[in-house]
Amino acid sequence: MTRPVVLVVEHDSECPPALVGTWLAEAGCDLDVRRPYAAEDLPGLAAYDGLLVLGGPMGANDDDRHPWLGPVKDLVRQARGSGLPTLGICLGHQLVAVALGGTVGPNPHGQQVGLLEVGWTAAAAGDPLLGPLATPRRGVQWNDDVVTALPPDATLLAATGRGEVQAARFAPRVWGVQLHPEVDVPVLVPWAESDRGSHETRGIDTDAVLGEIDAARAELDAAWRPLASRFAALVAEHAAESPAEPAAR
Repeated sequence: MTRPVVLVVEHDSECPPALVGTWLAEAGCDLDVRRPYAAEDLPGLAAYDGLLVLGGPMGANDDDRHPWLGPVKDLVRQARGSGLPTLGICLGHQLVAVALGGTVGPNPHGQQVGLLEVGWTAAAAGDPLLGPLATPRRGVQWNDDVVTALPPDATLLAATGRGEVQAARFAPRVWGVQLHPEVDVPVLVPWAESDRGSHETRGIDTDAVLGEIDAARAELDAAWRPLASRFAALVAEHAAESPAEPAAR
């Protein structure tokens, strides 16, 4: 039987699919990773059974400096229209929000960094993707921007105590998470080195943050592997309902 194929949009070499990619593959999906920052084409969606949009250092509104962001937003709108299972992570989550009518901007409280508790809403319990995860758990946050207003039809699934969006369902099969389920410390090290100076001015011990995340590795794997497993299941369901055209490799 042909394995379902997920189109993965990578925005920066230091922001790979990492653990989520591994978990999706283990759950039965093939990944087609496209790197538009390296001049790789973004294909249409007809050949795919799911869409995963990763994080990156740019802003969701920086289309003028990163010209592929507009086409990625077009892919998100196409995915919504076709019911293609779609997941955005951090920047990907923000791109989904902007593509579907929301807004994104700098977090007025400053950068979120380190392990944060996920503040699930009542709506999360019945969500097709995140419902099984809507129990107490922590996730890695590493972001300056946040979704400042959800699109009109979106459902808030998780938020911090200060109201910052952590997860949302933007359409029946389109989701975004502000946290980084995909990262481990090796992925985070270049991010941390880039931010070390600003952390010092804010009194953040960068090495302590990395140490805490490393010490929580087993906890984080147990918390977020199910996200990839459940997304893979939704992708497989979609593939069974609407077989994709053969992907051009």
